[in-house]
Amino acid sequence: MLKPGMILCDRYEILDVVGAGGMSIVYKARCHRLNRNVAIKVLKPEFSRDQNFVTKFRVEAQASAGLTHPNIVNVYDVYDDEGVYFIVMELVEGITLKDYIAENGRLSMDKAIDFAIQIASGLEAAHESHVIHRDIKPQNIIVSKNGNLKVTDFGIAKAASSNTLTSGAMGSVHYISPEQARGGYSDERSDIYSLGITMYEMVTGRVPFEGDNNVSVALMHIQSDMIPPRQYYPDIYSSFEKVILKATQKKPERRYLTASALIADLKRVQNNPNIDIVVAPTSITNSPTQEFKKEDMQAIRAAGANGAMGNPMAGATYGAMNYGNPYANGQLDTFNVNQPLGNEMGEMKPVGGITPITVDQGRINKLMNDTTMEDEYEQLTEEEMAPVRQSIKKIQDYEEDIDEDDDDDDEGLQKAVIIGGVLAAILVAIVVMIFVGNFLGWFNFGKKDKTTADPKASTEEVVEDIIMIDVTGVTQEAAIKMLVNEGFAKENILIETVKDDQVQEGYVVEQSFKEGDPVPSNAKITLRVSGGAEEVQVPDVTGYTDDQACTVLVEAGFEIAHAYEYSEDVEKDYVISTTPAAYEMAPKGSKIVITVSNGSEKKETAVPNIYGLTKEQAITSIEAAKLKVGNVSEEHHDTIPEGQVISQSPAANSTIEEGQSVDFVVSKGPEEKEVTYTANISGTITCNDPALDGTAVTVQVLLNGTPVYSAPINGLTAGSSYNVSATVPGLAESGGTADFEVIDGNSNNVTASFSKSVNVTFDKVEE
Repeated sequence: MLKPGMILCDRYEILDVVGAGGMSIVYKARCHRLNRNVAIKVLKPEFSRDQNFVTKFRVEAQASAGLTHPNIVNVYDVYDDEGVYFIVMELVEGITLKDYIAENGRLSMDKAIDFAIQIASGLEAAHESHVIHRDIKPQNIIVSKNGNLKVTDFGIAKAASSNTLTSGAMGSVHYISPEQARGGYSDERSDIYSLGITMYEMVTGRVPFEGDNNVSVALMHIQSDMIPPRQYYPDIYSSFEKVILKATQKKPERRYLTASALIADLKRVQNNPNIDIVVAPTSITNSPTQEFKKEDMQAIRAAGANGAMGNPMAGATYGAMNYGNPYANGQLDTFNVNQPLGNEMGEMKPVGGITPITVDQGRINKLMNDTTMEDEYEQLTEEEMAPVRQSIKKIQDYEEDIDEDDDDDDEGLQKAVIIGGVLAAILVAIVVMIFVGNFLGWFNFGKKDKTTADPKASTEEVVEDIIMIDVTGVTQEAAIKMLVNEGFAKENILIETVKDDQVQEGYVVEQSFKEGDPVPSNAKITLRVSGGAEEVQVPDVTGYTDDQACTVLVEAGFEIAHAYEYSEDVEKDYVISTTPAAYEMAPKGSKIVITVSNGSEKKETAVPNIYGLTKEQAITSIEAAKLKVGNVSEEHHDTIPEGQVISQSPAANSTIEEGQSVDFVVSKGPEEKEVTYTANISGTITCNDPALDGTAVTVQVLLNGTPVYSAPINGLTAGSSYNVSATVPGLAESGGTADFEVIDGNSNNVTASFSKSVNVTFDKVEE
């Protein structure tokens, strides 16, 4: 652990420990180069020694450093200082959402929805940059003092692997998605699940699953249904409960597919709590066509040569799962057909099931190892592929029906699997038959003979018509390849680039001949390919208010994102700059980041020690530290000489913002004390007159002839002695005489009838 005062990279001075997690420790530090406080997340030594983990840590930290959003903790840089790996981040003064819930209990509906929107907004920005958090939980969300939420710990979660996770890091198991618990592929929807669990905790004050250990909790995420929040607290909005239940569906495809969709429903609930929200969406059935490349075919043949005809995309990022071989002792193997894929956030994601199909392994291996089969397959026309596509559509339609009835009993599911397997087996049989038949010339599928010339025109080249196919919506390279395969000459395919806001750059927008038209094989074909959205000049909104800038940029056709910085020159809430900068060209509809001023940064400074200084010296020292002189008072002090500082507030060496005041007290020296004296008078009297026996008398005490005290004696006894004492405080001087007088009930002085003994002493008193 680092100690306060240590300096990293000759720049960052460690001030204090902020907190610790499973893989890192967070410190408050001072950046002496930019004169600001920052947070530093330092990788624990046990992870620093794992080079593989460190590499992932760096890559992910650098990726998260590119995220700029008000609800994401800004990452400034990542460093390595002699084996100490750390990330420099924005310092957010506040507490974690976990601590916030612990202190305040379950949140109100309005606050929970507001918090959920802020968290989802941060995730939305991250997902748009293809950064997935993978460890969303209240411990990784900071509630700042002004009520804004910021998501932190981007990057570390993805870098963590099963052989590096510690018991501390596994605390996330209460928020882990089912696919993460299985050790499977996780994507944006995994973050949405974890956010759903976090929303559950915000409105109930508890997590949905508790167990004796991490494994039991993980299994609950996979297998168990959570208790709906309204069973705990009926005051929870029904619509908000449905949002939570939809976000925490076991199957990723049944959740919100994007953070944007989640935000939209949260805002609907925020505006109208009585609105009805559908919990589970229908299954995704779109299945974009995948084009096999040379490398893919080689991988398939290699797998076939090893007797393992599994997933033909096994070398790709998202391989199909192998369900095993139920026919291990026979001639047949299990072949996993690719599952449907959904295109979300620019990544390919598995969204469907995998159907085991029984095929003849030896025959497939033979066909796959024959290099001519690859060429034949690449030459298949639309007519030849029609039966295959029809079979695929039937399987997809049937799987959609199965998915919509996902909650039917086990018997229905088994029948669906059997029927799906049969249909998939038919599909494979058709593909094999096409391969073999086309290779051996059994059928021609109506393909026109492009080599036979007209006998009447033996001296002239015969131009055949080719039925035009549809190549819109595919990439330029794929479109050219498809047309060449149909028989058109590559040099006759012309490309025209057009601007298009709707079609992704590089994809065909329009073709010069319609699908189904007969087109001469030597005709010039023009493909209009999208060059992306039309570029628009970014307006100069520097110096505008935030609202004014947003209006101008939206009217220019841009979307808006925000960043915030301190500025000594630009007033708070006014625009400092934009990215891209003013007057640069940017695609219409793209996002412009507006950097808004937070006003002048309040820098911190150490309070000087002015104890023992004179008043003038103290003032000079305070002003040199860019602080103000506050209340100056004076007090007597027995030991500190007059004119020197006795005390100060705030205390010496504490850290406060520049411009704040420092109060101090100056000594007036020892206080002059008033001196008085106290007379202590004591003595006895003895009655010598039997005539006074049984009478009552009063004894008066005289000091310097003046009565200062009197005491009654009832029932005198002749010959008895009586003690008399008195204290006289507040005398200006010491010295003098004391005496006793005895007065009877008739006010007669009968002192002569008594013998007496009188003593007096004086004590000095200082106030």
